[in-house]
Amino acid sequence: MFVDVAFPISGFQTFTYKVPVNLVKHIEIGSRVRVQFGAQKTNGIITGIKQKTSYFGKVREIRGLVDDVKIMTPELWKLIQWMSHYYMTSVGQVAKAVLPKNLSTRYTPPKNWMVEPNPIFADEDLKKTKRRAPKQYEIFKQILTADHPLKVSSLKNNSSGVLASCRGLEKRGLVKLFEETSLPDVTGFTFDPIYKKVDFNDHQQEAVSQITLAMDSNIYTPFLLHGVTSSGKTEIYIESVRHCLDQNRTAIILLPEISLTPQIAGRFRAVFGDTIALWHSKLTQAQRSWTWKEICKGSFQVVIGARSAVFAPLKNLGLIVVDEEQESSFRQDSPAPRYHARDVSLVRAKYEAACVVLSSATPSLESYYNHLNKKLTYLHLPKRYGGAKYPQVHLVDMLNENDESGKLGQIFSGLLQDKIEARLQKNEQIILLQNRRGYSPVVRCSDCGEIVMCPQCKVALTFHIKESQLICHCCGHFETQRWEVCISCQSPNIKYSGTGTQRVEAILKEMFPKAIVERLDMDTARTAKGLTSILKKFSNGEIDILLGTQMIAKGLDFPNATLVGIINSDLGLHLPDFRSGERIFQLIYQAAGRAGRNTKLGEVVIQTYSPDNPVIKNAAQLNMKRYYNIALSERNELQYPPFSWLAKIEIIGKNQTSVELLSKRIAKTLKGDYKGLKILGPVPCYLEKLRNHYRYQIVFKSIKEKDVNGKKLHHFIQTNFMDIQKKFRIGQNRINIHFDPLSLI
Repeated sequence: MFVDVAFPISGFQTFTYKVPVNLVKHIEIGSRVRVQFGAQKTNGIITGIKQKTSYFGKVREIRGLVDDVKIMTPELWKLIQWMSHYYMTSVGQVAKAVLPKNLSTRYTPPKNWMVEPNPIFADEDLKKTKRRAPKQYEIFKQILTADHPLKVSSLKNNSSGVLASCRGLEKRGLVKLFEETSLPDVTGFTFDPIYKKVDFNDHQQEAVSQITLAMDSNIYTPFLLHGVTSSGKTEIYIESVRHCLDQNRTAIILLPEISLTPQIAGRFRAVFGDTIALWHSKLTQAQRSWTWKEICKGSFQVVIGARSAVFAPLKNLGLIVVDEEQESSFRQDSPAPRYHARDVSLVRAKYEAACVVLSSATPSLESYYNHLNKKLTYLHLPKRYGGAKYPQVHLVDMLNENDESGKLGQIFSGLLQDKIEARLQKNEQIILLQNRRGYSPVVRCSDCGEIVMCPQCKVALTFHIKESQLICHCCGHFETQRWEVCISCQSPNIKYSGTGTQRVEAILKEMFPKAIVERLDMDTARTAKGLTSILKKFSNGEIDILLGTQMIAKGLDFPNATLVGIINSDLGLHLPDFRSGERIFQLIYQAAGRAGRNTKLGEVVIQTYSPDNPVIKNAAQLNMKRYYNIALSERNELQYPPFSWLAKIEIIGKNQTSVELLSKRIAKTLKGDYKGLKILGPVPCYLEKLRNHYRYQIVFKSIKEKDVNGKKLHHFIQTNFMDIQKKFRIGQNRINIHFDPLSLI
């Protein structure tokens, strides 16, 4: 027997291997195998099985199977094939994303030597030990005073050969030694169980009824659950999952931000106990390995996690929920496959005959448009749960504020300061959003205008005062030496401009010295424990003011948070990207929804320099329908999604001239143009240089009126870019293909 094996390489070819007799009964399409590939040992995935081969050269044998239980289901294999075709990525690369190579069902947690006192030992043996082996005696005293068995490794400070010493104590009859499997702690990234008594209102009951009815039919059904902030969407998920488990099926809950996981996990744990698995990038390798193995074994019935959780190898999948489906973090732009977890969820649910619920208070324009065109079943929750009222929103024109105060560049308006003071006096909590981390985003010379730039990217370095570093938020480059004089004109007039979360934090602590202020951004949430600790403290009322980036703007539920302040709502508003307005509207609307989620009335203060901008104005009025109508009209006029299919070819290389010439050569050789296709470029990307590589792009728009299902565009891209390396002689450059890109920046 022979098999075709694909590897995680960009090429679409497969390689033939012979199957040893002892593995013939265990081989299936989709099985992962260990093989010799060239000079190295690696893993591949079987894409085909055959009895004979037409290859006359030497055929190597498979060395073994990666997994000891069956992982690949027919539905998951179909998903891999679809992703390979749709995103023009080799099966091997897709399989690596779905079944990461460093995870295996053969994973065995490490074992630790444990030691405890022998309940019956002779005093004479103890006296001999004290006299003849004083080091062993000192170790025994620690063991004797402990109220539980100790790890032998925890005693290392007392003796370099601690295990040998414990073996000596065991021979003397003083202790017992045994091995214990060390399971990774996977409970740290979650709140304690959050118990609630839930009485559904009519809208919630209708939503649950429709979802459960669809699950009973075992027919693929996609829903758009559009619920205003604090409308109880999480409780809808829980009731739907409960029904799913009653059918002996499994469920996946996808979240856009790691910061949302602890609270939702705590709520799910209260209902479903330890049948919940968490899956996200903050897990350690041991936690990931153990969790993945247990998912494969069927120990977990529900997986909650970030975008890669869509590939969780659950059997008999019945429900996928995509929470905050509009979020860009569901999109993976690197490495290949460059997929969107929302779209993959829809396809996986279709193959599994499952329900998929796309949920948000501010749906993506694509999902909203699909609901208008009856492609998604619409479920609406128009009221806040439990009688909570919408917050009162104040829009502050910072230009007028600067004029009235006579101070330029104010960070806090007088209104926001007063509101913070009032809430602190009432022992209520405040959430402040500043969607830019660091202290000063721009460091420039006041005389010549020179800006400190990243040497690897064409972006300004951000000053972080706590670390006393200039850091690039694109590539991570940092410089520890502060600019004292300009490198161009030697002027000492260096200005640290702009406002990041660190600067806001410093000002808050100065303005409100008695308040407890904590900051939550990528700098303070580097570990799962750090992030969870801050959220727990805020939930328990130990923090008065929680300041953060967009991590705190959505999904979180803190009943005592009655004031939300948006420091600068204009950040990102004027980027040259067709989605910039949509993103800012959603961010403001979602952030406003963190206020007044219980019986206490909430308030929101939105600070802006563009009060007449329709994005800001409609967000302040919490008028989603009006803004979406404006946005859809603009998209239709400019023929951007959802009125067209979009693809982007990104040309990347270290030599700018080479990248530019390759881009132009590609544009000239494009074939198969059709009516309804528009080609834009090639042009430099808005962020032209990133990580020491220059970037050009060619954008393709295929109008839906002429290309209803996008097949024309897909065929055009396949025809022109399937064999990139040979066709264009790209040399040291790279060409990345993006279908349905979220950004043209």
